[in-house]
Amino acid sequence: MDNKLMKREIQEAIRAGERALVSLDEAQKELKSARNWGIYDMLGGGLLGTLIKHSKISSASSCLEEAQAHLRQFQRELKDVQGMPDVHIEIGDFLTFADYFFDGLLADYMVQSKINEARSQTEQAISYVNSLLAELRRAQSRY
Repeated sequence: MDNKLMKREIQEAIRAGERALVSLDEAQKELKSARNWGIYDMLGGGLLGTLIKHSKISSASSCLEEAQAHLRQFQRELKDVQGMPDVHIEIGDFLTFADYFFDGLLADYMVQSKINEARSQTEQAISYVNSLLAELRRAQSRY
């Protein structure tokens, strides 16, 4: 692959990674808000707290679905870049957390636990995408 083509492939991968990062960051913000409303709800927030918490969970779920699509695109773009390690981003496990919220989990602390687990896994994905982007930028500087 010639330098010009490689440079273009790297740039495409960087753009895809940046889109994935933006959607992961947005999901992280929504999860943080859901967590905060979950704490409020557990402390006696009543119906309003419950409604807002579930609204935030729904927003986080939408953000994570978008992140999932962006991560898949990023993974496809990375395959086009020579010299990049074979990357597999686990997008199924941490992005399906929202399914649990509507499958009979009635106890607030269980919901809170799932929110915290999703936040942790999203943070790991953000860190991983950042490290891959740094590697792509180093590769880009060589071309």
